[in-house]
Amino acid sequence: MNAWKKACAGAPPSSLLLPPGTYMAFPPFVLSGPCKGPIEIKATGATIKAPPELEKFQTTDTWIRINYIDRLTMTGGTFDGQGRGSWRNANCKNCQKPVNLGLGFVKNSLFKDITSINSKYFHIHMQGCDNTKLEHLTLDAPADSVNTDGIHIGPTNGLNITNTIIKTGDDCISFGDGSTNIRVEKVTCGPGHGISVGSLGKNPNEKPVERIWVKNCTIVGTDNGVRIKTWPGSYPGKVNDVHFEDIVMDKVANPIIIDQNYCAGRVCQKNVPSQVKITNVSFRNIKGTSRTQVALKLNCSAGSPCDNVELADINLTYSGGQVTASSRCANVKPKLVGQIIPPACPVNVPKPYNSLM
Repeated sequence: MNAWKKACAGAPPSSLLLPPGTYMAFPPFVLSGPCKGPIEIKATGATIKAPPELEKFQTTDTWIRINYIDRLTMTGGTFDGQGRGSWRNANCKNCQKPVNLGLGFVKNSLFKDITSINSKYFHIHMQGCDNTKLEHLTLDAPADSVNTDGIHIGPTNGLNITNTIIKTGDDCISFGDGSTNIRVEKVTCGPGHGISVGSLGKNPNEKPVERIWVKNCTIVGTDNGVRIKTWPGSYPGKVNDVHFEDIVMDKVANPIIIDQNYCAGRVCQKNVPSQVKITNVSFRNIKGTSRTQVALKLNCSAGSPCDNVELADINLTYSGGQVTASSRCANVKPKLVGQIIPPACPVNVPKPYNSLM
């Protein structure tokens, strides 16, 4: 912490070096700016470990937090959350499961060659990190870990995620409200819950999710592939201009899914349709195998049907036997381009919001 304060206050260019070795970092561990100019954190060869005891996280929801810095470059390092004992720990009533790396208003920055393992909660949580790049990351937690999202993106305008491997027990990447101008490319995801927009509509005054591109990714053995999810009985919201392209699915349970009846871990208003409007969405050149027979599900809201959804060059087969894959749709009339396997929306008429799931 002392080294960081000196580096941040020093004349640029300035850097903080973590020499090769193993270190224990006790919470809360906060590196805050603003700094006097561009700054670098170099941690190649260093392993930083969190205390394994969840009881030590009673006053913070983040293990390592970096805040309010412009033009940060962070290179290398393995951040071990030692989370195995906390994923199902119900004995600590006042504890908060912490994010491994929380980034708040870190702008015009680059994070590369970083490894995060066994986070107690999300691996990386981002908010206000405009015009930032994540490159060559490895995020790793077992499939049975709980709520270990790889990268959760809060309100952020301009983010590139490339050449990254994510293995986790929840969404590999999740786009929260206010995610805008985000590009994801060359990401391998699995195990986990796939790459997801949402869930949205849970809270009032959520900001739109717009201009999202997910391209040239491989998704292996996950519960979902590429997904948009909103709560039933939701507050109004907006998803617009979201595109999934050149995706390979390998034994994914739900390769393509829009679910506007998403309900997990809470009481839902099951008789009230979602008010989140989904428009201008495309699924293009998505191929591979589905672990379930229904490989394509478009379950849009009866109260606010999806508009301008495109399916182009889809080839998804069922990996479980001789039965062919199928699709189900509700409250959507997708535009079909090229060959679509399985045939999309064979009965394309409005249905109740909960008819598919």
